[in-house]
Amino acid sequence: MKQHAHSVIAGALAGIAGVAALAAAQNAAAQTTPARQHPKTVWGEPDISGAYSEFTIAPLERPPEFGDKEYLTPEEFEPFAKKRLEEVDQDDETIPGTPADVHYDMGTFKLSQNEGTTSLNLRTSIVTQPKSGRIPPLVPAAVARRDARAAARKGHEFDGPEYRSLTERCIVWPSTLPPILPGGYNSNLQIFQSPGHVVIQGEMGDPRIIPTDGRKRGDDLPQWNGTSVGRWEGETLVIETSGFNAETAWRGATENMRVTERIKRIDEDTLEYSFTVVDPATWAEPWGGVYPLTEMKGLLFEYACTEGNYGMANILAGEREAEKKAAKGN
Repeated sequence: MKQHAHSVIAGALAGIAGVAALAAAQNAAAQTTPARQHPKTVWGEPDISGAYSEFTIAPLERPPEFGDKEYLTPEEFEPFAKKRLEEVDQDDETIPGTPADVHYDMGTFKLSQNEGTTSLNLRTSIVTQPKSGRIPPLVPAAVARRDARAAARKGHEFDGPEYRSLTERCIVWPSTLPPILPGGYNSNLQIFQSPGHVVIQGEMGDPRIIPTDGRKRGDDLPQWNGTSVGRWEGETLVIETSGFNAETAWRGATENMRVTERIKRIDEDTLEYSFTVVDPATWAEPWGGVYPLTEMKGLLFEYACTEGNYGMANILAGEREAEKKAAKGN
């Protein structure tokens, strides 16, 4: 395991060791002092702006061995964190000529996590609904839809650019698609606020512009990112999104998927992001989850997607060359 991963875990465990004492102190202080007010914008809304890391030790779904156990104890966290960091900080030998051989090592450049964030989440999974901590099974219609899509693509993956993924073609990235979930790398976002609007900009992909001026969501045309409308409920920003394009709805959901997101500040450096996903034509029941967004001391840098540029042309040209050789019997 790399030295920096050891330092992340050590810092996390040091933070966890003081959680009980800190909580006790905060509870005692709460008995004698008013509740702390979080910052507001100059126009009076809760201020959630800033750049945030999405990295968290908790996986998306709960490992089966934890059953319905929602939280780890501090003693359980250390081996769990070590295992998780080893998974994301891969440092394996690769086979020449494979995609893994030319992809950068996540651990070397610390692209998989923001140091210091691991003490914030003792949950065993991001998913909290249903109680199992696992995404509900697909309904039969969704299984049939998934299999039909796979069958339609099989053998045609290199026929043309339209058969390549939307991200490979730089049309849309999942970094801000609701529900927003930590990615393998560049897993950061920036939130901007102005009167009547909130903008969520992922490190990769286009911004999601969310009106908060009281308008209602109409029957809009399907959009790559869906159509989002927000409102403030006390300290919490509530975002409702529907009107998805069937090609970008999460994990093969239908265009009728609806996602409700909630973002609120829980301390000076942390936002809580929670979500609920509903699509009866895809999952047997609604599901959702929660995880922290940890403020970064810096700004996001531009991720320049170049529409396949050399890559797309080379992929397709390489396949055409392979077809010529096959036709000649080489």
